[in-house]
Amino acid sequence: MSNILIIKHGSLGDIVQISGVLRDIRESFSNKKIFILTTSPYVELLSKCPYVDGVLIDKRLPRWNILYLIKLRKLLTKFNFSHVYDLQNSLRTIFYKKYLINITNWSNKFTGLKENENIENFENFSVLKRFKIQLDNSNIKTQYTLKPDFSWACVNIDKITNQYFGRKFILLFPFCSPQLSHKKWPYYQDLIKIIKSKHPNIEIAIAPADSEIKEAEQLGAIVITRQNKSLNIMELAGLIKKSSYVIANDTGPAHIAAHLGKKGVVLFGHHTTPEKVSIETEQFKAISEKNLNMLNAEKVYLEIKDKIKLIN
Repeated sequence: MSNILIIKHGSLGDIVQISGVLRDIRESFSNKKIFILTTSPYVELLSKCPYVDGVLIDKRLPRWNILYLIKLRKLLTKFNFSHVYDLQNSLRTIFYKKYLINITNWSNKFTGLKENENIENFENFSVLKRFKIQLDNSNIKTQYTLKPDFSWACVNIDKITNQYFGRKFILLFPFCSPQLSHKKWPYYQDLIKIIKSKHPNIEIAIAPADSEIKEAEQLGAIVITRQNKSLNIMELAGLIKKSSYVIANDTGPAHIAAHLGKKGVVLFGHHTTPEKVSIETEQFKAISEKNLNMLNAEKVYLEIKDKIKLIN
């Protein structure tokens, strides 16, 4: 029996966004097994996903590592894939198509375009719109692609949050990857002070990565960890789901909040637009400022104060 392969290496926000795509592919191939090729940080998460049957690891070693490529090719060949849905759409996965899995039914941003469409126009669409075009042109009915639902990833977080507080709380994500420092809004500490002074009945929490714990402890909010370590992705999703409001930079946790239907705001600089990365929803909105240094805490508070007042 043949199987279906989906390729998505990351990042976290990207993995969150394909929740609807995975469900649409699942419903189109209900009688086949679906595997996803991803990287090690997302194996535990995707093993929990109800829309896939198995997770394969790609270490993404350099392409001159012939021994690794041979090993990966043997792994992929073993599963007898009849269709490949390349959601990564990278030079690496184009290389895989040419040299590792030579099959006809390969869907990517090139093969998923019709004759009257071109790649330049395709790249100008939002992330979710590009997925929809790719699947539509691959004969996949797209009922869920434009509305990802990440709730499948959430675990109950009560045992952890009960250690810190019992009231409703606002959750902040003031950090980002070091190589993406241009996404980092610099005034979270000021915003925390404003919210505390005007809303003393509301708790403010941060759930940092391991490398962010020390910096988080300096901001004046409750720092949530598990045994002095960062929460895993499923715990983080559970925490976001339990929160009353989320304030974040343009990072993975912001995408989780958006696609859990949470109320909140994401702060955008010059790097891209909220529309391009498909992060805004009815409840989750963006504040954009080309230079994030010019977006002060008072301005952000004025944008969100009415939402915070509704938290009891």
